Amino acid sequence: MLTELSNSEIGILGVIGLIVMVVLGVRVYVAAALTGFLGLCVLRDWNVAAAIAGTIPHSKTVTYPLSVLPLFILIGFLAFYAGLTSKLFEAARRWVGWMPGGLAVSTVFATAGFAAVSGASTATAAVFSRVAIPDMKRVGYNKRLTAGVIAAGGTLASLIPPSAILVIYAIIVEESVGKLLLAGFLPGIASALIYAVLIVGMCMARPDMGRPITGFTWKQRFESLPGTFPIIIVVAIIFGSLYTGTATPTEAAALGASVVFGLYVYRALKLGQMSQIKEKLREALMETAKLTVMIFTLIWGVFLFVRFLAFAGLPSVFSDWVVSLDMPPIIIMICILLAYAVLGMFMDAIGMLILTLPVVYPAVIALGFDPIWFGIIVVKMAEICLITPPIGLNCFVVAGVSRDLRDDQGRSLEIPLQDVFRGVGPFFVADIITVGVLLAFPQIVLWLPSLMG
Repeated sequence: MLTELSNSEIGILGVIGLIVMVVLGVRVYVAAALTGFLGLCVLRDWNVAAAIAGTIPHSKTVTYPLSVLPLFILIGFLAFYAGLTSKLFEAARRWVGWMPGGLAVSTVFATAGFAAVSGASTATAAVFSRVAIPDMKRVGYNKRLTAGVIAAGGTLASLIPPSAILVIYAIIVEESVGKLLLAGFLPGIASALIYAVLIVGMCMARPDMGRPITGFTWKQRFESLPGTFPIIIVVAIIFGSLYTGTATPTEAAALGASVVFGLYVYRALKLGQMSQIKEKLREALMETAKLTVMIFTLIWGVFLFVRFLAFAGLPSVFSDWVVSLDMPPIIIMICILLAYAVLGMFMDAIGMLILTLPVVYPAVIALGFDPIWFGIIVVKMAEICLITPPIGLNCFVVAGVSRDLRDDQGRSLEIPLQDVFRGVGPFFVADIITVGVLLAFPQIVLWLPSLMG
């Protein structure tokens, strides 16, 4: 029966089969690899499928651009174990805590700062669940606001460089990693500011959600600034080298990781904790390895599926169909983004991008859209998927971490998953507004890359 179908029809059946498996709970990399392998067997034969499946894990791992991923992830974990996250949060707390919802605003700015040295959204959400939930619950913050701001704040790591998802996008579509990382900076900062304005507005309307934190003197505020200098230094190194072209993204990441490691050792020496260096460094390396292997495994499985789509000719068929539609390109783009919003309800962000881009990207380019701009837009949609039920990975992270937290009296600080999802609702709306702004004003995305040396 399959022999009577065209290649593109077999490709469509493969896509449907993959979606069904993912919805049924099969892990994305397993579903993608299985569909891709079976599809290649049908389109070619067993020998071709086995040869491709045997070469992809090596060929896709040894690419130079991909080497930036573990380094960016390592920066984030080293920064956490060096205590930079708590210092960042304390500085933000002292400077903006006086606002309505000040601790929530502090969390947004602190997560944005941490995102500038960490490429993983889930890691950011996990770190600040431990740092911010106890403080916010202690002063009576609404639990939904508490959970929502941490889950949404964690998504900033998807845009603010270094970003693992932006690197993956660049590798898939063969675009400049450096330009994409720079392009994400202004939209990421804009997202953080929109979150902050939203929080202040909500807490002005309902002061009981999050009251201001007062009592800090100007001296105490300035005393908190030196604790933020290490992150500022790392950000300056990464951005400066990328902007001037003096280092590749991988070299910039290696420099950043070296600086954070040096700061970690210095802090341990200063506090007399040298005995803990080996243990903490091992934990940071193990966490980095676990997250890196997860991402690489996803890439291996999905690229096997992508090779199947290429043999089926589905990307070109889809591109020709989209271009032939009698609709303005911007309307087609909005429809594509709505499709991403629906997919994000059932798939994780990285898997969704890897699966869809080989088909969607050629059509987007054929419509005349800039590939750098589209990368930022689609990654912003991936951010939204991180807080969208029923998958909403960041929401699961916040709920999971909160289960292990206790206050000073030993009482549980757990925030139920349903409250986390309700808490991110306003931030979901804010993200939709941000996407609209980026659609209307593409120069917000393209200005920094255009100045790249």
